[in-house]
Amino acid sequence: MYSPWMKVCGKGPEAGAKQVCVIAKDGRIESGMPVVAVALIEPEGEPRKILRVTVPPGMHLQHGTRVIIDQNNPQTAPYVTCFPNGCMADYAADADMIGKMKKGQTIIVQAINMNGAAISLPLPLADFAKAYDGPPTDPKVFEEQQRKLQEELQKKAEEARKKLESQQPPAGATPQTPPKQ
Repeated sequence: MYSPWMKVCGKGPEAGAKQVCVIAKDGRIESGMPVVAVALIEPEGEPRKILRVTVPPGMHLQHGTRVIIDQNNPQTAPYVTCFPNGCMADYAADADMIGKMKKGQTIIVQAINMNGAAISLPLPLADFAKAYDGPPTDPKVFEEQQRKLQEELQKKAEEARKKLESQQPPAGATPQTPPKQ
């Protein structure tokens, strides 16, 4: 399940702080746990923009990550930091990369897990250009979208729980054992 592309802008508390806009999207599994996130970070008036990808914890750090936009050549970047909820890698996001994201279909984030297996985490780029070029998301709209996502995750978790329960014998039912002779 994916969140929509969101554009959030804000300034730090210090005097003269520049505005920073973040255009982001994440993907989660049905339990609600985030699996992949992509955020384009744009400090106001700065030519340097950053594409930050986040993958789940438990990745092989020495390999770093790869990002592939549609059929373009992969780019690689080392991890910059890890938190309990995931590890992040930063890519320099030039005008060419942003242009490819605006026109693209999918951005794939790749990493190597602790078993040495490559994982590919795709994120749809549909609506990226609209979010990028559009105004920042209204905080109330953002909260509403987060609430809807949470409700959808809870509904899926409930459906999964009911399905699991329907596959098990009813509570209190004991298996029939033949009488002893």
